Amino acid sequence: MARIYNKKNVQEKRRYLRNNMPKSEVLLWARLKNKQMHGERFLRQYSIDQYILDFYCPRLKLAIEIDGDSHFMSGAEDYDKVRQEHIETFDIQFLRFTNEDVYKNIDGVCQTIWEKIENTVYHNDSIEDA
Repeated sequence: MARIYNKKNVQEKRRYLRNNMPKSEVLLWARLKNKQMHGERFLRQYSIDQYILDFYCPRLKLAIEIDGDSHFMSGAEDYDKVRQEHIETFDIQFLRFTNEDVYKNIDGVCQTIWEKIENTVYHNDSIEDA
């Protein structure tokens, strides 16, 4: 089976994105890193097949995307839909937020993530304790 996670051919792009994160991602990363969300480990700029996710929790197979201005340009919605549907074929769940969500209501964003983790961990028998 071909490698689908963190492919070498996008390694430099992932590194660039990690070093040049938009402010909204920096703000959310401060809340996700160091296992602050139910003790779950999140990674930033993680790739699945040819696509790079903003944040990813491998144990829960949970992707978090922050949609900035580029996501609202012509054609971007279709691209995001195709991208998300492809990633979901690997049984990965998505949470999407906008830059504005993060800037204006980061506590609400974090609460949504917290509840998603809680529901996944405590209401899904396929997740084993780490």
